[in-house]
Amino acid sequence: MKISQFQQIIADRYNERDTERGTPATFLWFIEEVGELATALAKNDQPNKEEEFADVLAWLATLANINGVDLEKVCEKYTKGDIIGFK
Repeated sequence: MKISQFQQIIADRYNERDTERGTPATFLWFIEEVGELATALAKNDQPNKEEEFADVLAWLATLANINGVDLEKVCEKYTKGDIIGFK
């Protein structure tokens, strides 16, 4: 599956509710999921890590959707080979 396909699935399923919630509240949900991922990573709990990685990706797609960002397009900076060095 392409990133754009995943982002569209999330939009189709959740966009109305996500748009109503808005960016600030959605960002808080995203941060909560990042915290849950951090806990799963610290505990080295593989099933929970997998679940939380999926949740973080879904909430990131939601944030992108409600802010008009095409994740696949913006990720091209990592796939075109234009990056020199490290940040």
